[in-house]
Amino acid sequence: MKRESKAIPVLSRRTKKAIIGFLIIAVALLVWFDRSYLSNNWPQNQTNTQKNTADFAKYHGNTFTVINVVDGDTLDIDADDEQSDSTRIRLWGIDTPETKNPNTPKMYFGAEASSFTTKLILGKQVHIYLDEQNNTRGKYGRLLAYVQLPDGRFLNEILLNEGFAYADLRFKHSLYYKYQQLESAARSQGKGLWGHVRHEQLPAWLQREKPQLLLKK
Repeated sequence: MKRESKAIPVLSRRTKKAIIGFLIIAVALLVWFDRSYLSNNWPQNQTNTQKNTADFAKYHGNTFTVINVVDGDTLDIDADDEQSDSTRIRLWGIDTPETKNPNTPKMYFGAEASSFTTKLILGKQVHIYLDEQNNTRGKYGRLLAYVQLPDGRFLNEILLNEGFAYADLRFKHSLYYKYQQLESAARSQGKGLWGHVRHEQLPAWLQREKPQLLLKK
C-alpha cells in the first residue's frame, strides 16, 4: 500500500519578498543598534577615562605660569596641550560676563572682570586642581579647573566674593553649594556687578534658571 506524501506548501513570490524584506530590515536595525550603543557608550567613556587620567597626571596639584588672560573666567598656562603650546583653562563653577564671545555682545561688568583677573594672575605661578567628580574637559576642550594663587586663595572664589562672577548653576561640581553661598553673600552686599546690574543684563542661562532673582536696589 502506497503511503501518501504530505504536500509541501509553496510560498508565493509576494510572500517570499515580504519575508526577505523583513529579514533585511531586522538585520539593519540590529547593526544600527549595535553601532549606536557602542558609539554612545564604550568608546566615548573609554576616551573620557583615558583623557581624565592623563589630565590628572599632568595638571592636578601642579604649578604653572599664567601666560594669557582671555576673559574673566578663562586663561592660558605654560603647558603644551595637543596641538597648542599652551593649555586653556576655564574656571570651574563660575561664569563671568562675556567680553570675547563673537556670538554675544559685551556684557555688563565683563571688562571689569577681565581686568581684575588679569591684574591678579597674569605672569603669576598658580596651582591647578581638577574636580574628581567630573570630566576634566568642557565641550570646547578647555581644561576645567580650580586655580590657586601663590597666597593660597582660589581665583574662582575671589571672583565670586568680589562680585565679578556668577555661581554657574548649569553644571554640578564639588563646590557647587559653597559657590552659591559666596555669590549670595556678594549679592546681598551689592559687591561688584551686583551693585547696579539689571535683570536683562544677566546671562541668558541665569535668567532662565532664576527668573525671579531679586537684585539689590
